[in-house]
Amino acid sequence: MSKLIKPAGYKALLDMKQTEQGIKLIKEFFQQNISTELRLRRVTAPLFVLQGLGINDDLNGVERAVTFPIKDLGDQKAEVVHSLAKWKRLSLAEYEIEPDYGIYTDMNAIRADEELDNLHSLYVDQWDWEAVVTKEERTLAYLKQVVNRIYSALLRTEYLTCETYSQIKPFLPREIHFIHSEELLQMYPNLSPKEREDEICKKYGAVFVIGIGGKLSNGEKHDGRAPDYDDWTTPNEDGFLGLNGDILIWYPILERSFELSSMGIRVDKESLLRQLEIEGKTERKELFFHKSLLEGKLPLSIGGGIGQSRLCMVLLHKAHIGEIQASIWPEDMRKECEEAGMPLI
Repeated sequence: MSKLIKPAGYKALLDMKQTEQGIKLIKEFFQQNISTELRLRRVTAPLFVLQGLGINDDLNGVERAVTFPIKDLGDQKAEVVHSLAKWKRLSLAEYEIEPDYGIYTDMNAIRADEELDNLHSLYVDQWDWEAVVTKEERTLAYLKQVVNRIYSALLRTEYLTCETYSQIKPFLPREIHFIHSEELLQMYPNLSPKEREDEICKKYGAVFVIGIGGKLSNGEKHDGRAPDYDDWTTPNEDGFLGLNGDILIWYPILERSFELSSMGIRVDKESLLRQLEIEGKTERKELFFHKSLLEGKLPLSIGGGIGQSRLCMVLLHKAHIGEIQASIWPEDMRKECEEAGMPLI
């Protein structure tokens, strides 16, 4: 069954030529702003990594990576990245990045198991970033500070877009609201996690949901997280577990919550061992990435990913991510989108 949302009376505010110009404007401006806000240096990133090193992002742990054999390595398998969550931390050590500075990169990925709809594509592009932190900065207060800096860059980019295209009007609130996933459960105990996100985003306009990956008081997770990058089991100052979360907004075009970024303070040695145990993945301790972390060869860090096509979709007021990026879509979805006024590239 199609999960396609077809907004009644939708009509794109920009034609295809203006859209391509807008994409360029947004990507260049936001990239400069986020690198300045977080003191990030651009680095070159891989499209694929070797299988079996524990470097690829496991997402929720069930998505299959696209793999292929390498002839000159005796048909050893490579995997197209899901994201660069772990690779970036290895790079911080390799580049010898000092505390309160970091790196960012253009990440391109293929997620073959993605369920295709207005927001989800086989092709994923995001700014993946990672910064070195001190032990004292591994706090919820520091996480919130970084979230606010990212949100400031989002607001400035929205302002520029609206100044450039007068037909586009701003809708993001001036501030982002913080709430823990357990608090959200208590507010809306009879709703699903997605429905809770819709309600809180509709109320505040922009929300950072803290603590994603661990089980809540109802025995369920708000959402899945791999056990070996974000820290979702360390207690924080608010009395809950977790030093990670998602930046969500209320998107009036689709009348739903909309995730722009997943991010968090990364695991240290103790939280990595704890989370591997919880998820029954202790065998990963023998992988290259995990051994490097456990042996103290990697710096403490904070990082995340910010969706490039998603950000452009929101700021250009598009109803489908396929109006922003070129990907593969079911033919019936293409036809439905064309009829609904949202032709896919």
